[in-house]
Amino acid sequence: MAGTQLFRASLWMVVAVLSLAMMAIAARELSAEFSTFQILFFRGVVSFLVMAAIVMKVGWHRVRTNYLGLHIVRNLAHFVGQFAWIFGIALIPLAEVFALEFTMPIWTAIFASLYLGEKISAVRRIAIFIGFIGVLVMLRPGVQAISPVAFVVLGAALSYGVAHTFTKKLSDVDSSIAILFYMSALQLPMSAFAFTEDWHFPSAMMCFWVISIGLFALSAHYCMTRAFKLERVAVLMPIDFLRLPFIALVGFFAYAEMPDLWVYVGAAIVFLGSWLNLREGSRNS
Repeated sequence: MAGTQLFRASLWMVVAVLSLAMMAIAARELSAEFSTFQILFFRGVVSFLVMAAIVMKVGWHRVRTNYLGLHIVRNLAHFVGQFAWIFGIALIPLAEVFALEFTMPIWTAIFASLYLGEKISAVRRIAIFIGFIGVLVMLRPGVQAISPVAFVVLGAALSYGVAHTFTKKLSDVDSSIAILFYMSALQLPMSAFAFTEDWHFPSAMMCFWVISIGLFALSAHYCMTRAFKLERVAVLMPIDFLRLPFIALVGFFAYAEMPDLWVYVGAAIVFLGSWLNLREGSRNS
């Protein structure tokens, strides 16, 4: 039974990893024609229409909440992270974006201690320190000029860490459907800045990527939720790391990208720190 549960959780996690990678590819393709705000608007429209259809089927009572303020704060942080993530995807190699994004569990641990009162044990302090060493290896300050976009992507990981902290709090009081519904409903008006720019409808080919980014965003969130309900995050974390070699291959064959070797070395160090942090959290829980 335990083996079957792990297998099912692993399958959900693999689909989530593929969804995140496909979302990144869709964002890269859309960035050739649209601004970041416009991409977020398209993503929001598709996500909201899908979630509205689901809620109409399962019943609006499933999205009732007494914590609307918490949803708003959570989605402000997530929107900022999504903006910075898509902005980075358009400008630096996909593998570098994903490598820097692996710092998210480190930021989540820090914010969870500040907001949720979770204690940072000695092991977690070591994990956070290892994670920051990995970031320094990737950026190598003083050895090469640090790309400002890399700091934007780090900001995305930090914002995601804040959002995940609030998601953890909301998951105790609201359903997964409610969290996904408010994500799509609240973030759609946040992207209204898209209308202040050079607005135009996507071409036929771009419509494919518009639909893809909305569907894969929902798919990634849903599959991760299903995976984490079946198995501990620390156990599934190595599967999440497969995003890096997969997206590196996509970047190489589709966009002729060849990230620096130090990106992979730093990513491996960050992954070690993240895995230690999640393993410690899972053991305590």
